[in-house]
Amino acid sequence: MNGLGFPTLDATLERALGLCQPSVAHSLDRALSGHDLSVDEGAALFEARGMDLHVLALAADALRHQQVGDVVTYVVNRNINFTNVCVKRCGFCAFSRDYRDGEGYFLPAEEIVRRAKEAWELGATEVCVQAGLPPRMPGWLYVDLCRAITTAVPGMHVHGFSPEEVLYGARRAHVSIREYLEALKEAGVGSLPGTSAEILDDRLRERISPGRIKVAQWLEVIKTAHRVGIPTTSTIMYGHVETAHQRAAHLALLRDLQRETGGITEFVPLAFVHSEAPMFAKHFVEGVAAGPSGDAIVAMYAVSRLMVGRAIPNLQVSWVKQGVQLAQHLLSAGANDFGGTLINESISTAAGAGHGQLVRPGELRRLIRDAGRVPAERTTTYGIRRIFHEEPAEPDPLDTIDAVAAERFGSYHQLVKMDAYRFVAAQPNGHERPKAGVPVALQLARE
Repeated sequence: MNGLGFPTLDATLERALGLCQPSVAHSLDRALSGHDLSVDEGAALFEARGMDLHVLALAADALRHQQVGDVVTYVVNRNINFTNVCVKRCGFCAFSRDYRDGEGYFLPAEEIVRRAKEAWELGATEVCVQAGLPPRMPGWLYVDLCRAITTAVPGMHVHGFSPEEVLYGARRAHVSIREYLEALKEAGVGSLPGTSAEILDDRLRERISPGRIKVAQWLEVIKTAHRVGIPTTSTIMYGHVETAHQRAAHLALLRDLQRETGGITEFVPLAFVHSEAPMFAKHFVEGVAAGPSGDAIVAMYAVSRLMVGRAIPNLQVSWVKQGVQLAQHLLSAGANDFGGTLINESISTAAGAGHGQLVRPGELRRLIRDAGRVPAERTTTYGIRRIFHEEPAEPDPLDTIDAVAAERFGSYHQLVKMDAYRFVAAQPNGHERPKAGVPVALQLARE
């Protein structure tokens, strides 16, 4: 008993385990005792519902407390999805456009840099830079883009370029993945998003995204990034056609990867947003679910904490996928990070997510406090910048932006209609590496 006469958490868990099915209780007890769960155990826990799900979440919350404590972090950041034109046709992506499509856009250098500068002035410490794969792209474009941002805004952390983009850039530049990553690091990239992961199972990937980066290639990019000193995040996209066993195998793969390299900063489960996704809306793939259920989302976070929490302690909610209320609830199911302010969000918005493009820092802190936790602003790589035991006397710059003023950030639906940034196909060769001090043309797609 604690000082107030209530059962301790350990006592509460012990009693709760007695309410589960024996197989569920056995797996939870093993995880709580520090053992790795097998893929089969993880798959079974993904199916937990009712009382089993409640106790699963309670166990995950207990492990979260043990592994990372009661501080919930967030980062002040801005997304810059600089083009929606892409040579790939992934069934889950409603963001990309063919280069002949009238809604293809490409932001020029000065606009990309302007957005980074504006984010810095509003208190952001990170820009997340990802986009489509435009045809005939200059191979060194990503390197030069990173250098342009870090030169203009020296303190900004560039969290940029997915494994798919790194592979594409290296091929366009006719260099190895390692050479390309070393060039990105020299240009100032701070970390890579571990996106393009979806489900790390080649048979499933061929079904939902034929032509997408293979599992072995994804792993090569991530491992090489870690070897050259670039940390990455890690993700899963779930709730479409994958099985519980494939979800659990994905988690086990990430757990093994982290133990090999130690370079993963966080794990971010990303719920499939179905409404505008071609494989759902246009029936390109049979049997696609309309995204995960609420119970499946809770199970994903809880099982993730149990399976990978000892290797990857930071588990991030995605408010843009699930909304802030469900994201807040997931703080009691194993999560300890609320993600970022985003400012601009295009990829989930294009797929039909209806949760907005911006959550202000003060709102993130309120949501965290209302969940009974302590908010803290972090860096991209989880250094703590400020812990907020109470709300600051002065609001953050981004907190002072009202709804009308926020319109200046623009939205994806506005961007695809703007003639100023219309994509055009004429582009320079992709394999010529720029000379020192001579940037590759970044305005390749502006009329």
